Amino acid sequence: MRLLLVEDDDRIAGPVLEGLGRYCFAVDHVKSGASALSAPAADLVLLDLGLPDMDGIDVCRALRARSAVPIIMITARSEETDRVVGLELGADDYLSKPFGVRELVARIRAVTRRTHPDRLAPLNTGTAMTGVPAHSSPHARLPEERGVQRLGPLTVNRRTRGVSVDSRPLTLTPKEFDLLAQLAGDPGAVHSRQQILDTLWGPDYFGPTRTLDVHVSALRRKLGDPAWISTVRGIGFRLTVPGDSAYT
Repeated sequence: MRLLLVEDDDRIAGPVLEGLGRYCFAVDHVKSGASALSAPAADLVLLDLGLPDMDGIDVCRALRARSAVPIIMITARSEETDRVVGLELGADDYLSKPFGVRELVARIRAVTRRTHPDRLAPLNTGTAMTGVPAHSSPHARLPEERGVQRLGPLTVNRRTRGVSVDSRPLTLTPKEFDLLAQLAGDPGAVHSRQQILDTLWGPDYFGPTRTLDVHVSALRRKLGDPAWISTVRGIGFRLTVPGDSAYT
């Protein structure tokens, strides 16, 4: 698996590169946003938000506009707003400085399990990961979910990771699609917050639970009607077809 580390501080980059090498990751290192945007394609990007030439948020936006590559933001910023904006733009996780290499590796593996589960070799093998098609997902491997699912005007295609409402294609981030696919897997049923976090972010995710609320809010906005995803107070969320009593 090839990573791209975008970090201008050598005092941080050096130990990270050495530590990731011990875990058998191949890492390309660049020090600016411009270099990150011109770098060869990577399997995952580790993106510092404090870059010398441009804001890491803008780099995240540019990367997400052209690619579904997983992105882990690395930040020393304490403001929640920066993290929320990054997650809304499509980042998959974030890590606050200072951090240890073992925590970073755990985050990399958790994000990879969610986005490309077949790329991960068992942890004790120390082997690199092999490529799979960009549209692979845990949902696509389930025989009963291999086709197109239609819920009223909503169409979810798990094989192509395509979504449309009233034949209007929606542009979703990888995490937004995974969230929608999980809720659509059992429409009308309540999915607990912890269940969703464990499935989409992994059981070893220890970030803010507000991350889930941010993604739900973004997904509601893109679906065009907040009634698609209802909140069950104190429990979680469920997908309902607006105006269809069969799902309420």
